Amino acid sequence: MLLQLSELSASLRQQWLQHAIAPRPIALVSSINKKGEVNLAPFSFFNMVSTEPPLVIFSPNRRLRDNSTKHTLDNLTETREVVIHIVTYDMVQQVSLASCEYPAGIDEFVKAGFTKEPSTQVAPPMVMESPVKLECRIINVQALGKAGGSGTLVIAEVLCMHISEAILNTEASMIDPHKLSPVARLGGDWYCRVDTANLFKLAKPNTKLGIGFDALPESVKTSDIFTGNHLAQLANVEAIPTRDDTYIHALLSLRLRTVEDKAQRKKMLYTQAMQLLDEARVQEAWQVLLME
Repeated sequence: MLLQLSELSASLRQQWLQHAIAPRPIALVSSINKKGEVNLAPFSFFNMVSTEPPLVIFSPNRRLRDNSTKHTLDNLTETREVVIHIVTYDMVQQVSLASCEYPAGIDEFVKAGFTKEPSTQVAPPMVMESPVKLECRIINVQALGKAGGSGTLVIAEVLCMHISEAILNTEASMIDPHKLSPVARLGGDWYCRVDTANLFKLAKPNTKLGIGFDALPESVKTSDIFTGNHLAQLANVEAIPTRDDTYIHALLSLRLRTVEDKAQRKKMLYTQAMQLLDEARVQEAWQVLLME
């Protein structure tokens, strides 16, 4: 299926892109205008883009139905300050309620039942219920178009962070992903929750270069047992290890002694290696492969 976005309506383009580019973190943004009226709204076109200086971006799109601008954009254009809150599962229903198109001057803190607390460096108040709050100064506001659905790129410098101690790890040195439980946006009415059940670790490439796919044994690369993920794990070593017979699982060695058929033996080896890779035991997987 090939989609030419120029041939789709803005609404359809938005649907296809939002379903495909997912999950997206959610910024719950509090802002204030010169009258002192507070606004609170979520945006899933949001991410960090720099650490020096510490910059984040988000985009309040113009409304598709009438090409009007969001109250958040109007406010930050006036005052150049916002607070961005990380959305967690415990508050997601309230965040959804805050996304309602209330008239200007209506306080979404009140409508969504959030508790205000004063910021330390900017005028907009913070949402007490969020475990991570970013006080920000607006650096740049760039309109990306003039039609309904057009985005406005907002670049904000993070001045300070407020972090709940309840989400820190045991050493209190960093945020524990098992405790944060952030929520991300998908397409339509779909969201996802990051929790212990779907967290996993992925070893970053070494400072020294991995051998790469091209250095893998041809029989391993062409096997229908290994996926691209498995092959990448094997290829992310500095060199193919030296065979160490003392490292081999005794049970596997015993089973292999009874297998005379070469194809069956290879399948058994590769299946065992695949299972080890699924457990992130890369060195052991290599030792199994080296038995071939």
